[in-house]
Amino acid sequence: MFSRFVAFTSLGRKALPNQWDIAALAIVLAIFVAVAQGSHGITAPLSRVETATMELNYWDLPYYGLRTTLRMFAAIAASLVFTLTYATLAAKSRRAEQILIPLLDVLQSVPILGFLSFTVTFFLGLFPGSTLGAECAAIFAIFTSQAWNMAFSFYQSLRTVPKDLEEVATGFGLSPWQRFWQLEAPFAMPGLAYNTMMSMSGGWFFVVASEAISVGDTTIKLPGIGSWLAVAIDNKDVTAVIGAVVAMLVIIILYDQILFRPLVVFSQKFRVELSMSQFQERSWIRDIFVRATGLRRIAAIPGEAIKTIGLMRLDWVGDSKFQPGWAGPHVARIVDILWYAVLAVLAVWSAWQIVGFVSTTLSWADLSEAVALTIITMVRVVVLIAIATVFWVPISIWIGLRPALAEKAQPLAQFLAAFPANVVFPVAVIAILRWSLNPDVWLSFLIVFGTQWYIVFNVIAGASAFPNDLKEVTANFGIKGWTWWKSVILPGVFPYYVTGALTASGGSWNAAIVAEYVKWGDDKVEAHGIGAYIAKATAAGDYPRIVLGVAVMSIFVIAFNRLFWRPLFGFAERRLRLM
Repeated sequence: MFSRFVAFTSLGRKALPNQWDIAALAIVLAIFVAVAQGSHGITAPLSRVETATMELNYWDLPYYGLRTTLRMFAAIAASLVFTLTYATLAAKSRRAEQILIPLLDVLQSVPILGFLSFTVTFFLGLFPGSTLGAECAAIFAIFTSQAWNMAFSFYQSLRTVPKDLEEVATGFGLSPWQRFWQLEAPFAMPGLAYNTMMSMSGGWFFVVASEAISVGDTTIKLPGIGSWLAVAIDNKDVTAVIGAVVAMLVIIILYDQILFRPLVVFSQKFRVELSMSQFQERSWIRDIFVRATGLRRIAAIPGEAIKTIGLMRLDWVGDSKFQPGWAGPHVARIVDILWYAVLAVLAVWSAWQIVGFVSTTLSWADLSEAVALTIITMVRVVVLIAIATVFWVPISIWIGLRPALAEKAQPLAQFLAAFPANVVFPVAVIAILRWSLNPDVWLSFLIVFGTQWYIVFNVIAGASAFPNDLKEVTANFGIKGWTWWKSVILPGVFPYYVTGALTASGGSWNAAIVAEYVKWGDDKVEAHGIGAYIAKATAAGDYPRIVLGVAVMSIFVIAFNRLFWRPLFGFAERRLRLM
């Protein structure tokens, strides 16, 4: 009887709140207070924002940083929903893939200012007279710099799930819904975690363009780090620029420790391996919440509900047992022909609309100019991606294979990836003008300044996810040197590299908009390329040239991806997946 009482008492003590619950509750309340404080003013009258003059007061930087961070997390949430739906549909449906993946190629390459030119008016009209419209436009602009990378990563993971795991899922009779949540989504988790971090950093890279909105006669500066940087650059205030960079560093360290470090540690549970690595990654935030027994009991309620939903046996029409008996190969061929016909009609109609819009004010000479400038930018992008590959792939593999080093390098890599190119503009402009340097050469490095990190994060993710049992096999057989690089690790990370290089290529086209046409105060430096062409057309509100530039660039991007990147992606999917 006494032993039962002792057991009951000890169980009750374990279930009672402890000091870790207090710490966890304090963190949760601090986050809620920050969100409430940062949300203040998002529905204020738009006239107040348009007429307000931003003063570079350093005491305002924490509030500006909070507003920017909330916009970026709102965009990352939208990007996650987009990824889980868009990428899954593209990976599961052959017909959907034929239109969704080329569309994704274009979307990730079209400059953000190309989106802003048409979306600012839409969102301002959706919420007339309210700052909420400008906020939505800014969030959408940040979304366009985050979503494509996450979608490509998730798509690549769904297409490279090991076949033996697929056979096990089939053997257990899992429905498509159960297969997705029990196998495919967990398998994609490590890569998605790293690419979510990269997307967050990518949002910082374009934060100036999203918060300091200037399209034609419309100029809006929302409170945030981006608009602060825009004002500091216009005023040539180097001290204010440094203050913004320090604020960025503090913010990145905070959300890395609070969110991304626990997320990376959690994602390691889903690595495909037969033996466990000796080094286990840790997170102090995760340790606090694991030891907070009271909050864990509360969180178990929605956790069980989510688990139940993931285990539900939901069948849909795509399931083979629901296919009608007459749906044989002949019917499938007819459906394919009809589908291709619909795509052809849509392509012809889109081309007709574009030609009709631009032909009223532009000539064949303008088309020739846009094509020539796009070729210049394409050569610039290819050369820079090749240089970044040779330099960063070995370093990223070295970091990814050392979890302790990767844990320390994660915040630094996020900060470097988030470092806005606008901060480097003063150095670039002053150096080019002072020493009469060639802008076509020296401005080119600004393009890869923010996009090389797509390769870094993806290769680190690939090296981190490399199965520990394969490491042990190569060590037992004494495989070293060039043979190890050629036959073991490079094939192992190649699918991740292709995803990173593909998104880096698209991001480089996107970055051309801010890297080929830069300014510092009244001083301007311009390189030849389609990015500078679109930037100048956007600043002038010249919509026909914006449409022409984006259309020509889209054609080049689709052709280049189809002729080069897609074959590499197919090779990685067929030959280099874990079997």
